[in-house]
Amino acid sequence: MPSRVIVVGSLNLDIVVSVSRMPDAGETVFGTGVENHAGGKGLNQAVAAARLGAAVTMIGAVGTDAAADFLQGIVKAESIDGQFVTSVPGPSGTALIEVDDAGSNRIVVIPGANATVTAQRVTSAVAGLPDAAVILVQGEIQLAAIDAALRAGRAIGARTIFNPAPVFDIDRSLLALVDVLIPNEHEAAQLTGLPMESTVDVTEAAQALVSSGVGCVVITRGSRGSVWANAQGSGSFGVFSVNPIDTVAAGDAFCGGFAAALAEGQDFMDALRWASAAGALSTTVRGAVPSLPQRDAVEALIAQA
Repeated sequence: MPSRVIVVGSLNLDIVVSVSRMPDAGETVFGTGVENHAGGKGLNQAVAAARLGAAVTMIGAVGTDAAADFLQGIVKAESIDGQFVTSVPGPSGTALIEVDDAGSNRIVVIPGANATVTAQRVTSAVAGLPDAAVILVQGEIQLAAIDAALRAGRAIGARTIFNPAPVFDIDRSLLALVDVLIPNEHEAAQLTGLPMESTVDVTEAAQALVSSGVGCVVITRGSRGSVWANAQGSGSFGVFSVNPIDTVAAGDAFCGGFAAALAEGQDFMDALRWASAAGALSTTVRGAVPSLPQRDAVEALIAQA
């Protein structure tokens, strides 16, 4: 049996609008299509890890609307343990996503039921899952719940991964609970106040975050790969060659891939390779959950490199 990944985070209905280009402030443009998909960084990362072979438990919340049934259906269909995905009165989380012809995106998230995930419920749920090897958390739930998830993960001996998206000011006491921090360049710039103009700048930011108490930092850079740092050193990892059409869930595929690889015992560099391949493949399919790759596709891409 694979070791367990606990994902604590959001479940959203993604409303995706396709446009030839992003509108400027105050400008109206015609869209070329609109689609509804399952999403939310928590659900995306849970599905990503499950499709890559991990046993996954999701901790989160949905509302009492039609979107809730849709999202719960995805959890069940992906063989994710959903016993800790609760239903609360009101709307489920919603994300409004614009995707242009170059595959770039802009996203607005309305938390809905995700805002009701409490520290107490997270702590209780994690304590009941002592077989977990990895706990993976994102920024789309309350800070108290994020802190509780990381602390509870440490308490059961799991490795803790935090994807600080959306980004917010993070106290050093929380960073000290993180074994692997995975921000993108924008988020790393917000966290450190440092520029992101070159690989040297990104490496400096990663090292600064390690100095703040994080065990290891991986800064994702889209088509420019990633930069990593820990107490022993730093380095970079390139990208796999694909033809991107939609980058919406690339970061989530990366995080889920990294968690799944660590949970099954892969070392850091192999996990980074696994995550990079998953992230690359996710850009070749439109939508969030629909784009998350299966294990055989990731293995094939790595073998071709």
